[in-house]
Amino acid sequence: MQFPQHSIAVVSTALVSLFATTAFAETAQEQAVRKLIEPRLGAEAKIDSITKTPYGGLYEIRTGNELLYTDEKAQYLFFGRVLDSKTLQDYTKARQDDLNKIKFSDLPLDLAMKSVKGNGKRVIAIFEDPNCGYCKKFRQTLQDVDNITVYTFMYNILAPDSAVKSKNIWCTADRSKAWDEWMLNGKLAPAAPENCTTPNDKVFALGQKMHITGTPTVFFMDGTRAPGAIDKPALEARLASIK
Repeated sequence: MQFPQHSIAVVSTALVSLFATTAFAETAQEQAVRKLIEPRLGAEAKIDSITKTPYGGLYEIRTGNELLYTDEKAQYLFFGRVLDSKTLQDYTKARQDDLNKIKFSDLPLDLAMKSVKGNGKRVIAIFEDPNCGYCKKFRQTLQDVDNITVYTFMYNILAPDSAVKSKNIWCTADRSKAWDEWMLNGKLAPAAPENCTTPNDKVFALGQKMHITGTPTVFFMDGTRAPGAIDKPALEARLASIK
């Protein structure tokens, strides 16, 4: 899965601490920046928060999961990533990863297909589209991973017939098997009965709420996410890092 390229803002100072996910009331100065920047961004831009950063005198503007920056007089806007010029650590990415965290136990797993290999102790959830080539590649990777439980949410965003394929698979006797047959072998599931209901709309609404913009998107038990097809070494490393 690909994301747009942005310009890079480089910072030469080290950070003492990163942002926390807890929302705090804006300070008077942050509110002043908000009043200055809101009319300049336009009525369509919904600002969720403005926070003074510990670098360069910049203020972080968060709109959904997107971040941009401005100065205290809101004269300039900075789009892109903030890096430490000494270590090249990407502080914008760290902040976005923090914002993208979820509570895994809150996922409505009844809307997903479940498959278990080995002892199933390691658990992930994936949002996949049946027409997603990268999802099919990741499915190949999962074939070589043992002792894992996979919850698959069929997230139909790529093609008009994605929902049809998902419905046909959901309405089979063995959903996980039918999914693998399609994703790995290109074998279509039989047409679903007209009266068979699916969670397609609920999964789509969930994915939109979670700002999932591409497939596959993988969620781990610690709430972190990984966009795109992860190779086996990277997946094993992420699973091993979770306490």
